[in-house]
Amino acid sequence: MTEINRRGFLHTTALASLSAAGVCLSRGTVHAGEQKRKFTMDLVCGAIGVRADQVQAIDLAHKYGFESMAPSAQYLSRLSDSETEELLGTMKQKNLVWGSAGLPVDFRRDEERFRAGLEGLPELAKAIRRAGGSRVNTWLRPSHDTLTYVSNFKQHARRLGEIAKVLADHDLRLGLEYVGPKTSWTGSRHTFIHTMAETKELIAEIGQGNVGFVLDSWHWYTAHETEQDLLSLTGDDVVACDLNDAPAGILVDEQMDGSRELPAATGVIDLKAFLGALIQIGYDGPVRAEPFNKKLRDMDNEPAMATTAAAIKKAFALVS
Repeated sequence: MTEINRRGFLHTTALASLSAAGVCLSRGTVHAGEQKRKFTMDLVCGAIGVRADQVQAIDLAHKYGFESMAPSAQYLSRLSDSETEELLGTMKQKNLVWGSAGLPVDFRRDEERFRAGLEGLPELAKAIRRAGGSRVNTWLRPSHDTLTYVSNFKQHARRLGEIAKVLADHDLRLGLEYVGPKTSWTGSRHTFIHTMAETKELIAEIGQGNVGFVLDSWHWYTAHETEQDLLSLTGDDVVACDLNDAPAGILVDEQMDGSRELPAATGVIDLKAFLGALIQIGYDGPVRAEPFNKKLRDMDNEPAMATTAAAIKKAFALVS
């Protein structure tokens, strides 16, 4: 499923899981290193500038050691039952499972656009579920030109509630990602949700049991959050996770959302604490890189895949 593209926003504001065998222990009782991770090394081609369709992405994921990958609902919706079974057979042979799909409904702008997206959602949700997917994710714009915080909050709760109900009809979970950098949430007249605590309030207001978080080490860091914030969640609260590092030599409140680094590239973000907390809470979903990094996007597919895979494996090694 193609996510509503966030790079346009960045431009304007900046200028069934694969589990490693192991016991699930209560969080806080042992060190993270004594547990085994349940989350998967996930591939989202568009997030790293790799140009590939669903079948090509499966081959690339397998070649470079990924364990899960994002499903494309548009692609899956065009497949017959037999073609879907064939695709799933290929994934099983390559030891791959689905990660999280992007939400194709634009709930951030006018009502007409929202309604049009919502109308097409059931068919796409059905396609994801038919193929065995269980997770869908989206992001929250942290400011607005005209809506005040309260008005924007009410609109988000209503629209996301409608989306969540459609997804629940197909046994799909919805993850919400807050955007943390101060340079992003001060980019328009009215600030909006940009922390974990505020996102918890929105999820509670939505009131649907299938809504949770998309965590991102970048937003966790730029929101000045801690390991204890992560440990306030359970594994079931988290739908998907992004793993990134930050450029060195820049104050946290001056970091720009469109300029990040691959996992464990600089050590600015404490990924050992971040990943260790995910292990402690028993998170079992996809962990993918989303660095919005120009150097990476300018690479050809193969070097971009190799560079990303090496970076995620380096970060995972911090807690292995």
